Amino acid sequence: MKKIIIAAAILVSGLAFNKSADAQIRVNVNIGSQPDWGPAGYDYVDNYYLPDIDAYYSVPTHEYVYLDNNRWTRSRTLPARYRNYDIYNSYKVVVNDRNPWERDNTYRSRYANYRGRHDQVIIRNSKDVKYKNHGRSVVVKEKKVKYKGNNGRGNGWNNGNGHGRGR
Repeated sequence: MKKIIIAAAILVSGLAFNKSADAQIRVNVNIGSQPDWGPAGYDYVDNYYLPDIDAYYSVPTHEYVYLDNNRWTRSRTLPARYRNYDIYNSYKVVVNDRNPWERDNTYRSRYANYRGRHDQVIIRNSKDVKYKNHGRSVVVKEKKVKYKGNNGRGNGWNNGNGHGRGR
């Protein structure tokens, strides 16, 4: 009887203090969509600011955004005037802001001291395990395995070699 009363008390207290959790967790990870030349160490990136050429790279759209005739232009490739620019060895600043080129003066002055720096570890050269297969196609080879079973003749032993009288 004592056990029943204790169990009932626990049940009632559990129901009385039961409150559903309404928390929502949103985790953004775009490691796989970041380019190989992006700086290592970031799980999520919206844009890169490229201080050497005063341009941006949008990770979600995979486009460069640069000033051309006083207009911000989007393109999958950089224009010819940047042909000597080495994207792998230049410094990139992560900017998780929507359309940062609209506030270019802010970013240009804030990150002016990063021009000419070449000491940033990029994803391609990173030893971090989260980048182990980044940018590489993973090939899975199929291996056919011959099943060494009983060839569909039941579960028991002594099933014969298939030349029986059908009993």
